Amino acid sequence: MQIGLIPEMKKLLDLAIDKKASDLHLTVGVPPMIRIDGALMAVPDEPNLTTEQTSKLIQSFMTQDQVERLKVRKEVDFSFGYQDMRFRANTYFQKGNLAASLRLIPKLIKSIADLGLPPILEKFTSPSQGFMIITGPTGHGKSTTLAAMINAINHTRSEHIVTVEDPIEYVFEHDKSIISQREVGSDTNSFARALRSCLREDPNVVLVGEMRDLETIEAALTIAETGHLVFATLHTNSAAQTADRMIDVFPPHQQQQVRMQLANVLLGVVSQRLLPRTQGGRVVACEIMVANSAVRNTIREGKTHQLPNIIQTSASEGMIA
Repeated sequence: MQIGLIPEMKKLLDLAIDKKASDLHLTVGVPPMIRIDGALMAVPDEPNLTTEQTSKLIQSFMTQDQVERLKVRKEVDFSFGYQDMRFRANTYFQKGNLAASLRLIPKLIKSIADLGLPPILEKFTSPSQGFMIITGPTGHGKSTTLAAMINAINHTRSEHIVTVEDPIEYVFEHDKSIISQREVGSDTNSFARALRSCLREDPNVVLVGEMRDLETIEAALTIAETGHLVFATLHTNSAAQTADRMIDVFPPHQQQQVRMQLANVLLGVVSQRLLPRTQGGRVVACEIMVANSAVRNTIREGKTHQLPNIIQTSASEGMIA
């Protein structure tokens, strides 16, 4: 799994780390680009990348196996470590040329308090069974929040935690818990397959990196139903939308059964965004739906349009609109 970073690539990675960028983009015909506080900008004093330069830069942070997979699949996800950071990489072809997008991930996993998240998130880590969902747009800190919640369990309880990710982002160190991290593509062939298998791995807690399709959602619900604590992410814009999004994936004849399953196992939904601060940097804003009896009944009866109103009137239970 050795990679051979060339000096030009190291210089770009160092710059991205130094500037506290969230992303680095390499594309033929433009200079290397970095995203800082949500704004995309060119790396200063760098010329437009040629086809040859781009290919050299990208292949320097890939293993031979990843290069072979890229040739076949035309895109590949993976992650690698550099200095005290990890980079989640997606390499792909555009207009016949290689391109890459790299997301910077700190190796240090911050606590829920350090991230400025509401204290109620600590409570979602204490049950032994249930389904906790983190939602929000791409690049708004869902993985970071999940990592903080998983690490809170790792530091306080003796459990077997299984994560299924594409690719592995934060790398956990065993503390009171043991943590098995499985990467789609290298450790397993698919989310759904890994989740079906994980029931035979004696897990207490399961993290699903992303619920992308019916099979994955169905497997995650089953794991939560069978006495496990499940954490997952979904791309929705609000906590209230999340139930509909999950249920609508299923064919009509299954939807009532899925409503019942979800209502029975749901612990809560956190919908989050990173908003720019006036003095620079970004701050997290959360909407939180706690699955109380009103929320569960509303989902069960298919009246999810009432959820925003329940969230607004239930601040005393920790909900945040």
